[in-house]
Amino acid sequence: MANHDPKADLLDYLRGAREAVVWKLDGLDEYDVRRPLTPTGTNLLGLVKHLARGEFGYFGETFGRPADAVARWPEGEASWDAWALPTESRESVVDLYRQAWAHADATIEALPLDAVGRVPWWGDGGEVTLHQIMVHVTAETQRHAGHADIVRELIDGTVGLLRTTTNVPTSDAAHWATHRELVERNAREAAGR
Repeated sequence: MANHDPKADLLDYLRGAREAVVWKLDGLDEYDVRRPLTPTGTNLLGLVKHLARGEFGYFGETFGRPADAVARWPEGEASWDAWALPTESRESVVDLYRQAWAHADATIEALPLDAVGRVPWWGDGGEVTLHQIMVHVTAETQRHAGHADIVRELIDGTVGLLRTTTNVPTSDAAHWATHRELVERNAREAAGR
């Protein structure tokens, strides 16, 4: 039986999710990484910024290890961290996210999985362990990676899990057009339309 390090396994999944989100920006211009493609304004660079704030909070404040990079976040706009200002470059937002990774990874390395922290923005007192936070942040990052998948596909048709592994069958545009029509036809039939 192979020996596994649960903390290393959790960190490996978190790192994979982080990379999946960031690569969705590759090859796009400034407008495409910022433009909202859902009614709630979901956009690629905003997802990266939101995840940076989350990692700084969950792996910083929660365990009494706040980071200088987030000493003062803007007030007012309820979803301020889900989009980038024109003065915030793509590079600065990605750099902020990478700073959050480094801060989070340092917390993960320094503490045991059963280390207790408090999430002040959770209404129930927020007592958690590092293990719980690692699972929570990985799930949240994967959730937003899924959003990024859809947003990127809407922009230019690029799909897939990672830069090197698409996990999507290789097919041309005609294949996907035919497949989409099949799904649409079945949806209409099921709805009696």
